[in-house]
Amino acid sequence: MPATPQLSLNIPDTTKPRVVVVGGGFAAVNFVQGLPGNQYQVVMLSKTNYFGFWPLLYQVATAGLESESVGEPLRQLFDGHHDFHFRSVGVDSLDPDKHLVHTAAGDLPYDYLVLATGTKTNYFGNAKIEKNAFPLKDIGEAVDLRNQLLRCFELANLAQDPAERQRLLNFVIAGAGPTGVELSAALAQMRTHVLPEDYPDLDITKMNIYLVEGEGRVLPPMSDYAGQHARQYLQELGVNVKLQQLVDSYDGQTVKLKDGEALETRTLIWAAGVTGSTIAGLPDDRVEHGRYLVNQYNMVKGYQHIFAIGDIALMKTKDYPKGHPQVAPPAMQQGTHLAQNLARERRSEVWAPFEYWDKGTLAIVGRGRAVADLPGGRHLGGLLAWVAWLTVHIYYLSGFRNKLVVTANWTYRLFTHQRGTRVIVETNSERGVKQLV
Repeated sequence: MPATPQLSLNIPDTTKPRVVVVGGGFAAVNFVQGLPGNQYQVVMLSKTNYFGFWPLLYQVATAGLESESVGEPLRQLFDGHHDFHFRSVGVDSLDPDKHLVHTAAGDLPYDYLVLATGTKTNYFGNAKIEKNAFPLKDIGEAVDLRNQLLRCFELANLAQDPAERQRLLNFVIAGAGPTGVELSAALAQMRTHVLPEDYPDLDITKMNIYLVEGEGRVLPPMSDYAGQHARQYLQELGVNVKLQQLVDSYDGQTVKLKDGEALETRTLIWAAGVTGSTIAGLPDDRVEHGRYLVNQYNMVKGYQHIFAIGDIALMKTKDYPKGHPQVAPPAMQQGTHLAQNLARERRSEVWAPFEYWDKGTLAIVGRGRAVADLPGGRHLGGLLAWVAWLTVHIYYLSGFRNKLVVTANWTYRLFTHQRGTRVIVETNSERGVKQLV
């Protein structure tokens, strides 16, 4: 049996202040990009070695985009950045008194610690749902979900039992936030434009899409205008929207709702909530609702050299008494702002408090339709909002190659309705239906 390799973070010594960044998402990337590159040693620790553009994960899951087109290697992203070091390793715990982070590859001292660990799927303690449902929080999970969807169609095309065929063609999505709405619409458009050509011997009209939401409308984080128009668009696409309903359990065959209704399905997609990815080591009173309590400078409560930014940070303000929304824009702005404050410190200048600039919120609801909440209480719906959604997402997508590939894919689909990545890639996922032997 081969010996276990000895691991080491192998970070060079430095006389500069060392900034350790935990995480590789929007907040972490914008923070590092905003730091003066010659004044700090920056060490980024992340379990994944890529920066993922999470708003487009649903398109990977529904065979609209290749997985590589929504991810950028972190090393490549910071290629040429002075004294930057990336290590693909998670942080097990923190020791704030000794200024240490503990990892499986060893301990690392820091002068400044920036926690940008983001969120993870929240199953609200339901072990059966966690075991059997499909989450959508990273590229690996998007590929698993794409495999599941495609396998369901393949097996439905072979199934002799009508009940099992229908179970394979029923898809339940829990949570009508942006992810749930966008997934539902994408599946509905596959049902109309793609699947009838792929499976001419299968009655695709029997495919059902259920969107289950505990609140009284879809898109709860957005305005009533957005929610009402999104629901109208979904209903026009043939999505069965179930409001004020909660998923009680799922055993891989049947989704049971709190009101007793049962939905037979082999696919439950869980988009019903997230919670913060906190790390052991800080006192419990520094965490509230799964997020680190921070002041207006993103300092974690009680610490001057530990910061939290992005989804993991809970900054209570007059306008946001429950903290900023856990979406990309606040994360990006907090990352950039913290970098600017550290630069101010190096210049012996006073730090500036963080103020969130809400540029608006967008959600796409299929081809040619989207909704937008804009600053000043303005709202958009339909084609104009759809064009705005496309433009914003291309602009913020990382990497020229990714921008080019995604634009080409979207242009191709605009004229053909086709989705070019309808391939099943075998993985070790234990969820869902299995490929036939």
